[in-house]
Amino acid sequence: MVAGKETAPSNFQRFLHHTTPVVPTHLLPKNEKGKLNKLWYPIEREEVEFFNLSDLWKSFDEWSAYGVGVPIKMDITGESFVQYYVPHLSAIQIFTNNKNREEEGRDDEIDRWVKGDSLISSDSMSDLSDNYSENVSRSECCSSEEVIDHHHHHHHQHQQQQDEIENDILGSLYLQFFEIDSPSIRIPLMDKILDLSENYPELMNLRSVDLSPASWIAISWYPLYHIPRGIRPIKDLSTNFLTYHTLSSSFEEEKEEVKETITGEIRLDAFGVASYKMNGEVWVSGRMDRERLFSYWSVADSWLKQLKVHHHDYNYYLGN
Repeated sequence: MVAGKETAPSNFQRFLHHTTPVVPTHLLPKNEKGKLNKLWYPIEREEVEFFNLSDLWKSFDEWSAYGVGVPIKMDITGESFVQYYVPHLSAIQIFTNNKNREEEGRDDEIDRWVKGDSLISSDSMSDLSDNYSENVSRSECCSSEEVIDHHHHHHHQHQQQQDEIENDILGSLYLQFFEIDSPSIRIPLMDKILDLSENYPELMNLRSVDLSPASWIAISWYPLYHIPRGIRPIKDLSTNFLTYHTLSSSFEEEKEEVKETITGEIRLDAFGVASYKMNGEVWVSGRMDRERLFSYWSVADSWLKQLKVHHHDYNYYLGN
């Protein structure tokens, strides 16, 4: 029996592979595990791997200056060339641990509320507050004003407790940026990060374990040029991309099987993608590839709705 020929990756898949940042990782010392937010990292987790945000920004240094090459192969004509893209910061939200370590009284409540073997994921984050509400005991309706006032008092306390736990899940917003300038006047990603770090110096010091699962970054990729030149009409190569990446280590175990790790390194694969001016014949190949692209769009859309944010670039891509 002749083995089936392995399907070659599409140009869209090549783009994702070559634009995925790879950063060095470190193991968190065991004596620091107790400082982690229990809602983000189960205490039973033996090892916690993390990366430094400064290393992530460094991975974009050369790409910001010269672009990153994506090999393109045209199935019909057999043409091959390299398309260069430059990364720009489209959006970023960084949430840090806002838990006061002196408030030990809430630890027991969090332990009772969150299962020790569960990991906060993008899907479960929006459900946590609902689960908490369902577990709040409800008093029976009564005509006594005093009892009603007592009920309202307890309801207010429960609401406060719910808000506090939701804040622990989301974390404290340290930095938020959404680019709205025209692409023609935007500066490369590394330059923008350096600008932001002047007002937000922790942007260079934070680690992925310091960030909540709600922390993310969106990168816009604009085409620069292709080598050799003159092979294809420029309109076929003018596609812009948006890639979405999580910044928190709390997703590490969930992505372990697909993140293609090398010892001491981690690939920060995109969990969502959007595109603009895409020629399907150039970038995607077959039904499965089209479904893959649609899935990336759907996940990005769900993420933005879950966090209730208005992402200018995404909305522009969606409407054009």
